[in-house]
Amino acid sequence: MAKVRNWQLGREMEYRFAEAHPDRQLAFVFNTNRCIACQTCTMSCKSTWTFSEGQEQMWWNNVETKPYGGYPHNWDVRVLELLEAANPGGQVWDAAARGGPYGVFRGMTVFEAAAKQGGKDVALGYAPTDAEWSAPNIGEDTAVGPPGRPGAYDERGAQLPQHTPWFFYLQRVCNHCSYPACLAACPRNAIYKRKEDGIVLIDQARCRGYRKCVEACPYKKSMFRLTTRTSEKCVGCYPRVEGRDPLSDGVPMEARCMATCVGKIRLQGLVKVAADGTWAADRTHPLYFLVHVEKVALPLYPQLGTEPNGYYIPPRWVPRPYLEQMFGPGVGEAIERYRRPSRELLAVLQLFRTTQRMIFRYDIVEGPKVLETTVGGRPWTMYADTVVGFDERGREAVRVPVVEPFRERPARYPNSI
Repeated sequence: MAKVRNWQLGREMEYRFAEAHPDRQLAFVFNTNRCIACQTCTMSCKSTWTFSEGQEQMWWNNVETKPYGGYPHNWDVRVLELLEAANPGGQVWDAAARGGPYGVFRGMTVFEAAAKQGGKDVALGYAPTDAEWSAPNIGEDTAVGPPGRPGAYDERGAQLPQHTPWFFYLQRVCNHCSYPACLAACPRNAIYKRKEDGIVLIDQARCRGYRKCVEACPYKKSMFRLTTRTSEKCVGCYPRVEGRDPLSDGVPMEARCMATCVGKIRLQGLVKVAADGTWAADRTHPLYFLVHVEKVALPLYPQLGTEPNGYYIPPRWVPRPYLEQMFGPGVGEAIERYRRPSRELLAVLQLFRTTQRMIFRYDIVEGPKVLETTVGGRPWTMYADTVVGFDERGREAVRVPVVEPFRERPARYPNSI
């Protein structure tokens, strides 16, 4: 095992291969606060990539209801239990330590836990049963609340306007990790990470269907196809990323699941990667701004050690301990910044799902002050700014006002469109 630097964990960790990084990395931010679980993203991916025989249970993109939903069922609970068993009581963050943007993770990653056990596996994992692959929407819209007895009312009565039950939607695709567990576990070296964009792909000519990638991926985004006896996974819609879609005009476009999002929760792009694996400073790149400047978007289960390139703006209404387990110790700060967004953050948030072309740079045209109020007991001001996004060639791709324009239909046509 080699020593590699994981900037999300704030320390070095063990990995099968020596450190190597792409020139640019495909990355994305999901705003969980906006998702309505319409599954449009899921079906656009399904109809594009997994509509053939043997792919019936493949959902490369899925939206699951937490805390009870998951595909495969309870994938995250299973992985966390395995890590706790390998390192009892030691899976903790030191948020005050210097080393990374979220402190230092003192526990074991899936790679270190496997090495401790001294087995043949490169990463700690498990193979889901057929039953666990059976229902992608299990637990949908199921809330968790205070414990009670069947058929009995809560003795405390209704708690209005604050409700104790809660749930939220978690959007998932392959994270195209910087240290993919699927890649490390493959005995055939059939999985590779592209140097030009960091997309992780499976060479199906080399794959022999050992399913080690399925076992090793903690997010369970590598899936086995019985009809071909090979594994398949999200391909990042690489033809669109390469600019080969007829609509792209030769510049990178967002993946299908990103481009069809009804709730405007998704923003995808390519970020420059420095020699040490961190994102190269690029202040006006919207993803760099959200992840490294405002720190409002956090990685999904960073403690697993794969350094995922999928980031989430956490939901505001969910208990903090649950979110901290899922996104790390930066949750409190991220939610506070989202609740009271800075002038620049409010503008950048308008870029989500406004164009199919990837945005590489943004500019803000300042407007007048339109609102002064208080949020969380503190003063907050809103401005009628306009945010402009530019594509890879520096051309204007989109222009969006922070204040949505209001148009009143003439009285002559009250019911006409």
